[in-house]
Amino acid sequence: MSLPLAVFNETHLILLLIILLLLFGGKKLPELARGLGEAMREFKKASRDISDDHPAPAAKPETPTSTASTTTNNQQPKSS
Repeated sequence: MSLPLAVFNETHLILLLIILLLLFGGKKLPELARGLGEAMREFKKASRDISDDHPAPAAKPETPTSTASTTTNNQQPKSS
């Protein structure tokens, strides 16, 4: 069961920040934010590394349909 993000408004976010400040204190919050930022950077780096290791399949080149007919038309018949 997931809640849509529209349920939270500005008042909810402010209240959440105040509760976090009371729980962790002013000194600990910047350290938590820094750790979260580093974790997000590491996750993005790992995601890029995985996508670089497994490139997307290349599109198949179009096969020309008229090449067979042009090669037969360019050959001159042997005259006897």
